[in-house]
Order: sequence, then C-alpha cells, then structure tokens
Amino acid sequence: MTENTLEPIHEARVWSDERWTARVIKNEDDDGWAVAMTLHSESEPALVGPWTMGRDKKNPKPLDVSAFNTLVKTANEVLRRHEQQLYAQLNRNVSVTVNGQRIRVALSIVPDDEGATACLIATDAFEVELGRAPVSPTFKLNVQSALTWAESGFAKPA
Repeated sequence: MTENTLEPIHEARVWSDERWTARVIKNEDDDGWAVAMTLHSESEPALVGPWTMGRDKKNPKPLDVSAFNTLVKTANEVLRRHEQQLYAQLNRNVSVTVNGQRIRVALSIVPDDEGATACLIATDAFEVELGRAPVSPTFKLNVQSALTWAESGFAKPA
C-alpha cells in the first residue's frame, strides 16, 4: 500500500483514514518517540507531538482507534487556528463615521507568489458597497486612513 492510497491503514506505528495519516517516529532530540499527523494532500505534517513509550520503556505505544481519533481532532484544530490566523493577517477592518453615517472599511489582501494584491472596500450599515479601490498590500488601514479615504469620496488612495 502506498501513502497516496485512500485505503485505511491500521498498524502499530502507522494509522490512516481517508484524510489523515498518523506516523509514530523516533524523536530526534532524545530517546523518546513522536507522532506526526499529515493531511493526505500535504507533504509536511500539520502536527508533530510527543508519543507515549510502551510498557517495555524502549518502543512506542501502538496506535489505536481512540488515539488516532484524538490526534485527528487535535490536528484539525491546529489547521483551523492556522487558517484563522492567516485570515486575520490578510483581512482587517475598521469603522468610521462620516457625515453621520457609519461606514465599515475593510482591507483584503490576496497573497500570490507573483505579487500580492489588496483592495479597500467600504460598506454601510446594511452591507451596501459604497466604494472600492485597489491599494498596495502594505497599505496601513487604521481609523485615520479609513476616514481620509471615505471623506475623499472613495477615490483611490495615494
């Protein structure tokens, strides 16, 4: 069986399902063991953590369905937190009041190996778009820059 097949593997040191593979590996830093959780579509593990020694204090404890399910839950949570962090880095927003109207200004950055792009989008309280403008991915969105952009009538910022 190869790593690319989606057939389950249930061995003492390798356990997989249709999405994840858990592999017990020798811990390079000491005499212990570690477990690496890898999503099938990825080359690098999403999670690597310590693994329990077996009763003989030399070999690792065998993987089982309960341990695997716990590892899957933990690895999914790690991925979810990573996605949330990336989203927060790429999407920011502030609210300002212009002429008595509350406006939400959002900066959305789209990463790209060729060069990231970014866009400012202004919406009213009903999520109706009031303005949109391309900006540099390094644009600093804060209350003052949002206010300046809104007061300009949503002209492209300099």
